[in-house]
Amino acid sequence: MTALAATVVRRLILGLPTLGGVLVVSFLLTHLLPGDPAVYFAGAAPTPEAIADLRKTMLLDRPLWEQFISYLSHLAHGDLGRSLVTGQPVIHDLATRVPATLELTGFSLALALLAAVPLGIAGALRKGRLVDHFARMVSTTALSVPSFFTGLLLVFIFYYLLGIAPAPLGRIDPMGFPPTERTGFMLVDTILTGDKEGFSDAFSHLILPSIALALSGIGPLTRITRGAMLVVLSSEFIRAARSYDMPRWRLVYVYALRNALLPVLTATGVVFSFLISANVVVEKVFSWPGIGSYALEALVASDYAAVQGFVLAVALIYVLINIGIDILYGIVDVRVRLAG
Repeated sequence: MTALAATVVRRLILGLPTLGGVLVVSFLLTHLLPGDPAVYFAGAAPTPEAIADLRKTMLLDRPLWEQFISYLSHLAHGDLGRSLVTGQPVIHDLATRVPATLELTGFSLALALLAAVPLGIAGALRKGRLVDHFARMVSTTALSVPSFFTGLLLVFIFYYLLGIAPAPLGRIDPMGFPPTERTGFMLVDTILTGDKEGFSDAFSHLILPSIALALSGIGPLTRITRGAMLVVLSSEFIRAARSYDMPRWRLVYVYALRNALLPVLTATGVVFSFLISANVVVEKVFSWPGIGSYALEALVASDYAAVQGFVLAVALIYVLINIGIDILYGIVDVRVRLAG
């Protein structure tokens, strides 16, 4: 087994207790939600007999520990239950919606990095100057403004007032035709099918929600980049490199930035995880068919299986993100590879 495969397997094993804890907590919390799913789905004027039959069908008449054992038994066979809202298996709903969420989150993270890393570097190189004050102002403002407010403001300005953005009604125009699904990622599928108009449509719908979500990540990424660069630029090896009359660009972008990337990578993993959670409100504002809006609808309906499936999917994504960050550590810093 290669070192990379061993790292992945080790991290997956270490992630099992986390997933187990998430299973227990999500199960208990969903069953503590106010409201009765049987009453919700029994109709406008349900009879006590109809409610009782629904509770029996949904196993809600059994003790909580029996419901949990039944849930684990089905989960061991890959069955996350059936959503009462959509009528589809939860695993099917998640499989069709996860690509939409990952596409939005990944594009938002890329935008956040493209803005935050240069701002952080510029602030560190010109500490205490106008650029540094500007970088700190941007990061503070981005942290202070909620993403749902930013989304509504962007829709009001660019769609309602200026009319240059598409309607916030999903991933493509409601009258458009989606591309042949191959990966579930709209941009990738339009490229694979050679659909230029479809790509333009999907990309235009992706811009505003990505900006609204990216602003939530710019703040911490800018601050972490600036702090890491300040520490590295004041280190002994950078001072020694300056004495050799090394070109400034090489000193900053090859030696200093590479040594400052480890804390930035850590922050990137945390921010990506946070953005997936923040997707819940952004997807609702833009009618984005991801797992965030799916979870919100399930919470309103007390749809236990859908909520538990959402929490489990997010926890699994968190574990995979941490594995990816560990792999990137080894690529960026040889000392991490040697230690592994």
